[in-house]
Amino acid sequence: MLFRVALSLAALAGLPLVDAVDPLVKLNYITYRGVARSTGVTEWLGIRYAAPPLGELRWRAPQAPLNNETVIEADTHGLICLSTPGTPGDPTTSEDCLYLDVYAPSNASSSSKLPVYLFIQGGGFNVDSNPNYNGTGLIQASEMNIVIVNFNYRVGLYGFLASQEVVDNGNTNVGLLDQRMVMQWVQQYISQFGGDPEHVVLGGDSAGGASILLHLTAYGGRDDGLFQAAAAESATFGNMLTISQSQYQYDAIIERVGCGYEVVEDTLGCLRSLNVSYLQANNYNVPYPNLGAGASAPIYMYQPTIDGGLITDYSYRLLQQGHFIKVPVIFGDDTNGGTIFTPKNTSSYQEMDQFLNDQFSAMTANQLLIMNAMYPPAETYPDSGPFWRTVSNAYGEMRFMCPSQAVGSAYNQFSAAGAWIYSYNVMDPLEMEGGYGVPHTIEINAIWGPYNVAPGSAPASYYPGQSNAAIIPIIQGYWTSFIRTYNPNIYRLAGSPEWVQWNAWAKDRLLFQTNATAMEIVDYGQQARCAYLQSIGVLTQQ
Repeated sequence: MLFRVALSLAALAGLPLVDAVDPLVKLNYITYRGVARSTGVTEWLGIRYAAPPLGELRWRAPQAPLNNETVIEADTHGLICLSTPGTPGDPTTSEDCLYLDVYAPSNASSSSKLPVYLFIQGGGFNVDSNPNYNGTGLIQASEMNIVIVNFNYRVGLYGFLASQEVVDNGNTNVGLLDQRMVMQWVQQYISQFGGDPEHVVLGGDSAGGASILLHLTAYGGRDDGLFQAAAAESATFGNMLTISQSQYQYDAIIERVGCGYEVVEDTLGCLRSLNVSYLQANNYNVPYPNLGAGASAPIYMYQPTIDGGLITDYSYRLLQQGHFIKVPVIFGDDTNGGTIFTPKNTSSYQEMDQFLNDQFSAMTANQLLIMNAMYPPAETYPDSGPFWRTVSNAYGEMRFMCPSQAVGSAYNQFSAAGAWIYSYNVMDPLEMEGGYGVPHTIEINAIWGPYNVAPGSAPASYYPGQSNAAIIPIIQGYWTSFIRTYNPNIYRLAGSPEWVQWNAWAKDRLLFQTNATAMEIVDYGQQARCAYLQSIGVLTQQ
């Protein structure tokens, strides 16, 4: 009788009638034992989601992980994927790097069907720069109502090498295919951790934000049901090449390592046979071949490639044509997104133009002249050239700020699902003093919480009791509401303003500022500059 009463009370309360998820989770190929923390969150670290991409699996789509009968203690993060430029001997990295982490409320059950936040880290597609973020803070901010997954994926030489040889005997864009492999893993297994495979929200910063757009437009906008909404922070629109345009990168690496056409017949097979330490020692960027003398290598050379499959065209063109999945999205950027990338000693428009051309090799002399007119000399700072902030303003709007607004306008035109656009202007005293302003991806520290990102990476002002601490619950309220409901407003922090959807005509976005977060209309100067940059986006290969 008491048992039946307990069941009835549980049913009335909406409580699960099964035990919480066991830290011991048996997958089809392996069993992992997670760790239940005193925070109320259980974490499973270092779960292998694909076979080691070694030897013959270099530059191939990820393969299913091998069966393993042993129980693995999931208490340690997997090693991070190798970067470009290479860092031989870095003990934190490995070519065997395809691992993910899961964080879930300890009281969740296999029938909880909690919303899933699947986070794609950034790093310019050349480094995994946001590894091992701890999901505890966001789960607590959601009132224990979400599950979080983050992961490593192949980058740089190993993730985005493209050439005819790779097309003939491998796969292009394997870093993006790794990401889709994780999405498929979530579909198959996340319910065992308390998550709902039919309620998956993608998150990502920088190249992770760009990845989100590439998945929204993948295969011309084909919806494979892998996610239902997406939130992109500081998404980047980089320079994208075709297979044939990327050939020079392949030709350069095979010559450097002794696998050139005059040496061996199977150049790709030769590359696959090389010791990874030797590859890393020779893994560096070279300038675009069409720029001539005076050119420098781009910051990020290996990029997603237009391959006619996963990526069918430039992002701008796909947006303009409506070829994307119509789900709710958040996109936005920081006030000074360019400052951490541009040369501090930039002293003239000529040097600014060279930097921009080094990054966007298709830019014409006339386009650069117009950029010079749009970006007058800006404020100066000690220990920097007089045009550092000028080139930073141009690069930041071209690569980050204006593309996010273009996404909002495309969704406003083609989708009824909704697009929310933001500008992040939370000023950290040290960043402001150094001239960096509100730099690229700094909002990631607020979204996850300063204790949950890499040690030492969050600004001191974000911690409890400091000047910017108040922004943390505000932005977490919007993000966790969006993860839970596909709408940032439902569970936003009490007193926070309603975040109005982007309208292509009104151009209204949410401005994040400590103690002053509010809706704003994009100023007319930025509207005009973005209109031009968006109009040449296809010509600049974005």
